[in-house]
Amino acid sequence: MVRLYPHVFCNKGDGLGPFHLAIYWKRKYRGQGPNAPWYILTNLTDVTQVTAIYRCRWGIEQLFKDCKTGGYNLEDTKVNERRLLALILLIAMAYTCATLHGQQLRQLRIDHYAGGLQEHSDKTRRQSHFSLGLYGQRWLHGMEIWADWAAQLMALKPQNGSIFSAVYKLYPSCSKLFS
Repeated sequence: MVRLYPHVFCNKGDGLGPFHLAIYWKRKYRGQGPNAPWYILTNLTDVTQVTAIYRCRWGIEQLFKDCKTGGYNLEDTKVNERRLLALILLIAMAYTCATLHGQQLRQLRIDHYAGGLQEHSDKTRRQSHFSLGLYGQRWLHGMEIWADWAAQLMALKPQNGSIFSAVYKLYPSCSKLFS
């Protein structure tokens, strides 16, 4: 559900505004979904355009997080301007590869295995395609090292191996993504 409240003042004392306040509630599906709506101050009057732009903005925020603290720690580098430009170019190429791999893992529906994160109760996606691709590479590397050993252990109690065997069957197709 989406509503737009026109001519809202942000702070009565300072007289900031008027703005339009867009409020977006994502409906719950099977009892799952976010607990709070989005509150967006804007100068736009079309509420569908406001929510579409905000969705795009959220993707950009994920990109910044991935490049700063969520993956490459760009803020911690102490390099000159020339090296920074070269580093940003390398990061852009690596980011693109990891993002494409993450999208492919999600399309194969094994992101919950390869991502390795516990889901939150609202079932909102907590990983960007980038971080899924990055962790997916680590997951596949771990599968290369431990898969045979884990299969032998799971053979001791076959009733507990259904998840592992399902993932183990997907391993060959997943490993092709990263080769």
